[in-house]
Amino acid sequence: MKNTQQGAFTKTSLYHQRERGLTLVELLVVLAVATILALVFFPQTFDRNAKPRVMRIQCINNLKQTSLAFRVWAGDNGGKYPMEISETNGGTLEYVTGPNLFRHFQVMSNELSTPKVVLCPADYSRTELATNFVFFNNSNVSFFVNLDASKTNSQDIWFGDNNITNNTPIKNGIFELTRNRPAAWTDETHHKVGNLLLSDGSVQQVSQTGLRTAVQNTGLATNRLQMPIFGQ
Repeated sequence: MKNTQQGAFTKTSLYHQRERGLTLVELLVVLAVATILALVFFPQTFDRNAKPRVMRIQCINNLKQTSLAFRVWAGDNGGKYPMEISETNGGTLEYVTGPNLFRHFQVMSNELSTPKVVLCPADYSRTELATNFVFFNNSNVSFFVNLDASKTNSQDIWFGDNNITNNTPIKNGIFELTRNRPAAWTDETHHKVGNLLLSDGSVQQVSQTGLRTAVQNTGLATNRLQMPIFGQ
């Protein structure tokens, strides 16, 4: 009789265990696992600005690596940058106009190591990533170079994103950035903001207002920016 009652009790207990709902702890565990999986496979659902922010950070890093390459190259060439030395001496002085911006980077292939550092990941007008510096051209470059940047003025604009305008045309590969004509960022790269690398090696992400302030801070009436226009 005792065994029969015990067997009935065991069956009843198992039945109730199978029918009961999840405890609070178990429910929290399930939700936590689901959240982690969603973050891994659908990160854009939780942060729609994550990708643009990552690309801006990568762009900043690329500009810093580019400036470091220029400084290393200058250290081996009498303190001068490629644009200040003739081609016969290993520089690019003869290529400071026209669709030749890429040549300033090409001669620094050893210092840059890889072409990807002169391409902004947010620059969708240039989706072609060069794998080497042999077949390298302006379609692989996102940044302008300021031909008037001084090594002694830390506030001079040295490099920057090419989505810059003041509603004047680019002539022979040169865009003139002047103090008396307000500059602005287009929406092509970082959504009407952009990155500037100054002569002191710092990178600033600036708005339209910040860009105009940066131009004023150079103290130059005109900054001649060689742009990565597509080849001719």
